[in-house]
Amino acid sequence: MTYSSDPPTTVPTPHLDTASLLERYARGERDFRHLHLRHLDLQGKDLRGVDLRHSTLEDSNLAGATLVGANLREARLVRVNFQGANLELANLIGAHLRDSDLSQVNLAESGMRAINLLRSNLTQAILTGANLNEAICDQVNLSQAQVTEASLSRVKLLAVVFSQANLDRANLTGALMHGADLAGSSLVGALLSGASLEGANLANSDLSRAQMTATNLLNVNLEGANLRGTNLSWSSLQGANLRGAMLYRTKLSWSNLTGADLTNATLLNAKLDYTNLRQTHLGGTVLPDGFTLELGG
Repeated sequence: MTYSSDPPTTVPTPHLDTASLLERYARGERDFRHLHLRHLDLQGKDLRGVDLRHSTLEDSNLAGATLVGANLREARLVRVNFQGANLELANLIGAHLRDSDLSQVNLAESGMRAINLLRSNLTQAILTGANLNEAICDQVNLSQAQVTEASLSRVKLLAVVFSQANLDRANLTGALMHGADLAGSSLVGALLSGASLEGANLANSDLSRAQMTATNLLNVNLEGANLRGTNLSWSSLQGANLRGAMLYRTKLSWSNLTGADLTNATLLNAKLDYTNLRQTHLGGTVLPDGFTLELGG
């Protein structure tokens, strides 16, 4: 198969209104690169396969629009309403979506590397299999989002909200997640090695079988969390709240739990080789050999 390198027959103009764009799209045109398209109303429109690379669509309305396979690479999409839109398999590499509404959006298997999502709303969004490596997601709301098997390596997630989100088997290697809210979230089999979650809230989360070697968990809230079979070797857990946590067969070798609270936690068959337990609270804790310490012990 050969591909033509000829330029498009129609050269897009720098400015375009909603009616003109829809008319040209209906005629079969897909190339709308480098355009200035602020305040467009494309709610519910079908624009699958459209090419809007490097274009500006600030303050536009694309709620419920179909943008499957659309090319939005490095587009400026600040304050855009994408609520309920379908962006499956879309190219959003390096795009700017600061302060945008992406709630209930389908972004499955989309390319979002180095995207800027600062302060955006992705509540109940579908990000299954999406690539968000090196993205900026500070202060983003991802409550109840589906992020299974997504790649978020080296992503910035400062003060992000992931409450009740599904991040099973997601790759968060080296992610920066200080102050993140992951309460009640599912991270079964997730990769978090080298990530920094200082001060994060992981209360009642499911981290079973997660890989978390050399992870920064200083002052993290893991109360009631499921860490069954999780690898936490070489991690920093100073001052962590692990009250009532399940640590059955958890690997904690060479980890630092100085000042951590393990009251009523279960450490049955856990690996504690060379683990620092100085000033750790162990009242009511089930130890690796099955022995339970009395409260106040």
